[in-house]
Amino acid sequence: MKILRKFILTFLFILTTYIVVSLILGLITVERTDHSTTTNQSIYLTSNGIHLDIVLPKEGVSPSLLSDIEYYPTDRYLAFGWGDENFYLNTPTWNDLTFKTVFKAIFLKSTALLHVTRYQEISLNWVEVKVTAKELQKLNHYIANSFITDNAGKKVLLKDKGYTFRDYFYKAEGSYSMFNTCNSWANNGFKQSGLKASLWTPFDFGLLNKYR
Repeated sequence: MKILRKFILTFLFILTTYIVVSLILGLITVERTDHSTTTNQSIYLTSNGIHLDIVLPKEGVSPSLLSDIEYYPTDRYLAFGWGDENFYLNTPTWNDLTFKTVFKAIFLKSTALLHVTRYQEISLNWVEVKVTAKELQKLNHYIANSFITDNAGKKVLLKDKGYTFRDYFYKAEGSYSMFNTCNSWANNGFKQSGLKASLWTPFDFGLLNKYR
């Protein structure tokens, strides 16, 4: 009984520390690096309440990023999200969420996927981010480098694994963990592109609140 009590207290201490540190680091802003150039292009952030996606206008997607991605001529926007493979494939809706899936995603390093979703119009809940051409180019490069490619240099699509007819999963670089989450991936992309971001955040609101 003492061992169980000690385990529970240790777990709660680690969890509380993680949340407090995450909130503090999320509040610390890494400012945009380039203030001399006009921000004349728009990208967007969107969240399902937990998970962030970066939304790019299709005409702003670089050829190297767009290659091998499924899309239609009528699509106007492409959203990119990175995350845990097991979580993505086994949790199409929040009703499918299980403790086992959450535990594995948070505490065990696991393989990752990129989730690409097609849109034909802007959603009212998207958060607009104004960027320069150079910042957009860097963000394209960051996202493109997150894809795993095969021996022929092509992105690796998981066939028939999307939730709907307008989204797709691709093999991704990196490993998901409690320190490298879907939201820290998006935040890192902003930082590496010279955009305003959190110092570090595992939560969606860390980056979203910088632009709301």
